[in-house]
Amino acid sequence: MRKGEQFAGVSVAMVTPFTADEQLDIEGLDRLVDWHVEQGTKTLVPVGTTGESPTLDHDEHRRVIERVAAHAAGRIQVMAGTGSNSTREAIELTRFAKEVGVDGALMVAPYYNKPTQEGFLRHFATVADAVEIPIVLYNIPGRTGANMLPKTINLLGEHPNIVAVKEATGSMDQACEILTGSQLTVLSGDDSLTLPLMAMGASGVVSVVANIVPKQLLELTDAMAKGDLAKARAVHNRLFALCKDMLTLATNPIPIKGAMKLLGTSNGVLRLPMTPLGDDGYQQLRKTLEGCEIL
Repeated sequence: MRKGEQFAGVSVAMVTPFTADEQLDIEGLDRLVDWHVEQGTKTLVPVGTTGESPTLDHDEHRRVIERVAAHAAGRIQVMAGTGSNSTREAIELTRFAKEVGVDGALMVAPYYNKPTQEGFLRHFATVADAVEIPIVLYNIPGRTGANMLPKTINLLGEHPNIVAVKEATGSMDQACEILTGSQLTVLSGDDSLTLPLMAMGASGVVSVVANIVPKQLLELTDAMAKGDLAKARAVHNRLFALCKDMLTLATNPIPIKGAMKLLGTSNGVLRLPMTPLGDDGYQQLRKTLEGCEIL
């Protein structure tokens, strides 16, 4: 059995709801938590990239983690985003998350300052030494500017507190090197690649589209876990156009907040520098949602 299997299945990379004047919408956050509990989502992941963490100040970041943890109240797992390009700040955020009762921490690779592989090793090991909590590594070089190589990830996997990796490089070879070289649970970081990654041995997904279709994502991951490839493939094919729209229409989380606005589950408010979809983007998204029989 792999480490980190408690996070198998569907984790939702939660959006952060804002009011019309771009303040945190705490009541909206509560509604999202309640809805995901009803839908059967396995784990909530607040204040990741989809949660617009770069535009939240430190106090807001902590408020979102604390509120989600409190409102989840043991009904659903919480894997809080606590990553930073400052190791000291990552330790502080991860300690706070543990104090308020989350089940794990999702830690993005340090961004912008582009550490060496030795820097990645020391960064994550230092946090894991400082805070006894299950840590999920998040490798997304398209956002951070540097790739954490499989050898580095596999070495980090030897630490007892590092249990899984959210794999968002888009490389099947990289994912396979982790699956064959460590006991870490691998979670897809790209909705469109969940099925192929699970076919290789991954255990689930940290999903953007699960903000609107968590039950369908659960169908896919449950089917793959049971070896029912035909059922999983049917769900994958049904949702593929939507997954691609989330990646290609605009930078995440612009498309998912646009989809939630069309579905009436969000006002779609983003904080600068994120800007809403234009008319063409909304038309394409509406067409895709209708084609997937969601709208």
